[in-house]
Amino acid sequence: MKFQKDNTFLSGRLKSVTFAVKGALKLIATEHSIMVQFSLAILMTIAGFCFNITKTEWLFQIVSIGLVMSIEGLNTAVEKVADFIHPDYHERIGFIKDISAGAVLFAAVTAIIIGLIIYTPKFL
Repeated sequence: MKFQKDNTFLSGRLKSVTFAVKGALKLIATEHSIMVQFSLAILMTIAGFCFNITKTEWLFQIVSIGLVMSIEGLNTAVEKVADFIHPDYHERIGFIKDISAGAVLFAAVTAIIIGLIIYTPKFL
């Protein structure tokens, strides 16, 4: 079966959004790291309502959640491609996967710091 690109603006965009939603749902349903991040996102959203955070704090929290979830999704994609290309352990593939995981770490640490800046004063 040959893939035919949809060149019409509206239906092409709708198909793209459909594929994106499908991919996001696959990530949430199948990848444990995304499940954890998604659960934390829900908890932090509930915390935001409970602590009545400001509009600016909401913006930082939403960007942090989006950043971590996005980088985690990209990390998963890199790992899946690497495993497809070379299913057995290979030093170079391991190096690539480590770098990808490191990007997630940067995003997660940034989100934790932002969370601490937002919520620590609420407890003091």
